[in-house]
Amino acid sequence: MQIAVPKEIKNHEYRVALTPSGARELTERGHAVVVQAGAGEGAGFADEAYQAAGATIEADVDALFDGAELILKVKEPQPEEVARLRPQHTLFTYLHLAAEETLTKGLLDSGATCIAYETITAPQGGLPLLAPMSTVAGRMAVQAGAHSLEKAQGGAGVLLPGVPGVPPAKVTVIGGGVVGENAARMALGLGADVSVLDKSIPRLETLDDRYQGRMKTVFSCADALEEAVRESDLIIGAVLVPGAAAPKLINRAMLSEMKPGAVLVDVAIDQGGCFETSRPTTHAEPTYVVDGVVHYCVANMPGAVARTSTQALTNATQPFVVALADKGWRRALGEDRHFAAGLNVHDGQLTYAAVGEAFSLPVISVESVLG
Repeated sequence: MQIAVPKEIKNHEYRVALTPSGARELTERGHAVVVQAGAGEGAGFADEAYQAAGATIEADVDALFDGAELILKVKEPQPEEVARLRPQHTLFTYLHLAAEETLTKGLLDSGATCIAYETITAPQGGLPLLAPMSTVAGRMAVQAGAHSLEKAQGGAGVLLPGVPGVPPAKVTVIGGGVVGENAARMALGLGADVSVLDKSIPRLETLDDRYQGRMKTVFSCADALEEAVRESDLIIGAVLVPGAAAPKLINRAMLSEMKPGAVLVDVAIDQGGCFETSRPTTHAEPTYVVDGVVHYCVANMPGAVARTSTQALTNATQPFVVALADKGWRRALGEDRHFAAGLNVHDGQLTYAAVGEAFSLPVISVESVLG
């Protein structure tokens, strides 16, 4: 199979979808791997390393797409990439379609088969290809929030751990999943006063036991959210509804109750964000201020630590890439119902219900596609 790895073109996105070691595994299995020139440089992987692994380097992105059967990416395709997609292509990447109606319709029009990392499931539960980037984003959210609290960044001038005689910052994490736990763990490690809100009592029990009560666990309800808004210096939105738009948990009216210079970090921005006032930002201009509250809503947070992120992501994706290359998408998905959950678009038809609900579009079942 001919496998293409284009260079990511989203603003300040430095990750790459395949490492040289991954390319070696594929070429040794008889597949042709074509990597766009410079695709791995941002993550520290030179073209020469891919060539040593048996891959071909291609400078012409149009030629790269034209010859491909399987296209591996990290972020959702940008408009110029969508325009290059054809029915013969299988695209394997993060899509987050429930927040992107234009992208959804563009992929439908392309006729390509599009498999999303973030909706693939695991036999033991969870989302195995979302988890590594959720871990990175959760940990980065605290770094970003702490930096945004600095006065020069528009924040209140609060040091997260405080100092002797001065109390630490109050940090609230909304959502106790992979992102939320990693954010809370980082904030706790820095010495902040940390609370985690979640609607799952078993999850709160797990966190309480794992951290021996050092982080406060709070059942998420309207009263708890309102208290967090009033008291917190930093709020991290870490709520995920797999494949669907994130719920809006803090609305514009609630901002007036927040401390001046408080910070919101919306890790759910890829799925539309969990704060009403959230809008996607970039690493070039990561923050903006609404009603005195700093918003950090970078849609590709892990891209800032591209080396770590690429290695963590490709560790998880490589077995799926090998299955697609060895078997083709139809057989690979047909043999693994958890992998099949990643199919979002095929031949101009939508196959993921939550995306159809978001945009009132018709949906067909994955089973009907796989026969």
